[in-house]
Amino acid sequence: MTRPPSSAPFARTVVCPCCGGDSVYSPANAYRPFCSERCKQVDLGAWASEDFRMPAEAPPAEAQYGDPRLQH
Repeated sequence: MTRPPSSAPFARTVVCPCCGGDSVYSPANAYRPFCSERCKQVDLGAWASEDFRMPAEAPPAEAQYGDPRLQH
């Protein structure tokens, strides 16, 4: 059995990464994977205020940065 072209594909429900509630993961949800605009904005704010960070090793203190041609 095939679906008519006008019917929407099966929408999957996922856990909202912000609040833990249910979120519909489909093109119809403009905030996916979040459940709402609020959750999307809370997550963006956490990244902007550096509450979330990518793990990285600290660079050596004596390392030179930038273009070596500009070093004196």
